[in-house]
Amino acid sequence: MDFQRILEKSVSHVKPLLNQGKVADYIPALALQPLEQFSVSLHTVDGQTYSAGNCDAKFTIQSVSKVMTLTLALQRYGDELWQRVGKEPSGTAFNSLTQLEFENGIPRNPFINAGAIVTCDALYSRLSAPLHTMLESYRLMSGNHKLGVNKVVAQSEYDHRYRNAAMAYLMKSFGNFDNKVEDVLWSYFSFCAIEMNTMELARSFSYLSNQGFCLQSNQRVLTKKQTKQMNSLLFTSGLYDAAGDFGYRVGMPGKSGVGGAIIAIVPNRFTISVWSPGLDKFGNSLAGIAALEFLSNELGTAIF
Repeated sequence: MDFQRILEKSVSHVKPLLNQGKVADYIPALALQPLEQFSVSLHTVDGQTYSAGNCDAKFTIQSVSKVMTLTLALQRYGDELWQRVGKEPSGTAFNSLTQLEFENGIPRNPFINAGAIVTCDALYSRLSAPLHTMLESYRLMSGNHKLGVNKVVAQSEYDHRYRNAAMAYLMKSFGNFDNKVEDVLWSYFSFCAIEMNTMELARSFSYLSNQGFCLQSNQRVLTKKQTKQMNSLLFTSGLYDAAGDFGYRVGMPGKSGVGGAIIAIVPNRFTISVWSPGLDKFGNSLAGIAALEFLSNELGTAIF
């Protein structure tokens, strides 16, 4: 299959959509991103990478980082982690407080903000230097040993942390938070502000399409069973309350972030990453989802 030609066709397909979304201006540092940008990369299970569009452009991965946070936590806790966070779709906004209050401080899943924050808290309890461990994981799996954090974005998110802090303190009031809230939040925002391009992003999460094994780092990241479970969670909950629509249109496990990045997984074949900063009303990349829908049809990748 001519992956390069199909990726280039996807760039042309979404070009009319690039001005239709809205950047995540509630994080001031993200509001500065120009809308007319799009890139897509595909990394195969045999180690080949194909890219099109503004593929050298760097962006902060935002909530896509929640997948790696969960990965590192599962490595250290296994099924014990699910005592603190659920495995169900939320059906509400990614930053909902009402659901968290109603369900006694147990977040619905690890991909909404509250779930990622409590997973980060669990990780913080087992690691002496959480950010260093996170960066080293991305560096090994992406093949770029210079990956770092956009400190301006991290600081901007921390400065506007109030709703996320409210979630953390609410969970603490229910006994589901162990460390200092401000310390965990700084780690959480730093994870979100890790900066890379779509090629690096696709390689970083290639283990999800390769039964838990990363060729780039030559190491097993998750067991086969954990990888299957992770992809199941991504399919049901990876795009917040738009997960059903994404499953219907694209038919792949995926995870989005408000910086405009999305990863999508085709088990045993490849990992795709897309990026375009213009978001739809659910906080997902408008052009990114359109591109993945196009690629799903062209590549025949829907899992059903």
